[in-house]
Amino acid sequence: METAGYTTLARQSGLMREMQLIANNIANANTTGFRQEGVIFAEYIQTADVDSSVSMASARVRNTSFAQGTLEQTGGQFDFAIEGEGFFLIETPEGQRLTRAGAFTPSAEGTLVTPDGYPVLDGGGAPVFVPPGATDLAVGRDGTLSTEGRPIGQIGVVRPLDALQLVREGGVMFRSDAGVEPVEVPRVMQGFVEASNVDPILQVARMTEVQRAYELGQSFLEREDERIRTALKTFIK
Repeated sequence: METAGYTTLARQSGLMREMQLIANNIANANTTGFRQEGVIFAEYIQTADVDSSVSMASARVRNTSFAQGTLEQTGGQFDFAIEGEGFFLIETPEGQRLTRAGAFTPSAEGTLVTPDGYPVLDGGGAPVFVPPGATDLAVGRDGTLSTEGRPIGQIGVVRPLDALQLVREGGVMFRSDAGVEPVEVPRVMQGFVEASNVDPILQVARMTEVQRAYELGQSFLEREDERIRTALKTFIK
C-alpha cells in the first residue's frame, strides 16, 4: 500500500473511534452524572530525508468534558447533586472512585450506597451511615447529614489532585491516580440529581460530520485501489 493509503487509513481509524464515542454519548444522554467524551486528533510527521515527509493522523487521546450538567429536582430524600466543583467519593471492590451521579439509597444495614451497592464515603473515607427509619433526613450545603436536628455524618465531596490523570471506569465512575483532596466549600443539594452534560443535538450534528468525513475517506481508498489495479493491469500487458 502506498503512503496515501496508510495516511488515509490512520485518519479513518481515528474517525471510527470518534463515532464510537459519539454513539456512547448519545446513548447516555439521559444517564445521571454522565460526562461527555470526545477524542483529540494529533498530527505526526515522519521525515524520511530532507526533501520528503509523511503526515499521519492519530486520535488515541480521549477528552472528557466536566461541564456542569443540569440539576434536576426529584424530591428524593436520598438524591443529591453537587453544584460546582467536586465529586462524591465511592468505595468499590477495586478501590475508591469518584462520581457525580448522586442517586443513592440506604442499604439494609443503613449504609448509603449507589444503585450498584457501592458505599458512599465521608471525607475521611468511612462509609456514610443513615439510621434505619429516619424520615426527616436533611443535608446541609456542605454535605452534613442530620436527623431530628442532630448531625450524624457528612457526605464527602472531593476533587482530584490532578484532573488530567482522571481515568474513566464505567459510565459514571472515575479513578484518580494522583489522589484526592476535600473541596473547601462544597455545595450539595438534596432532592436533586445532576443530569448528563451531553447535548444530543450537537452530538447528532457532529456524528453527521464524522460520517461524511469517513465516507469521503472510504471513497478515496476505493479510487486509490482502482488506480493501482489499473496501473498493474497496464504494466502486466
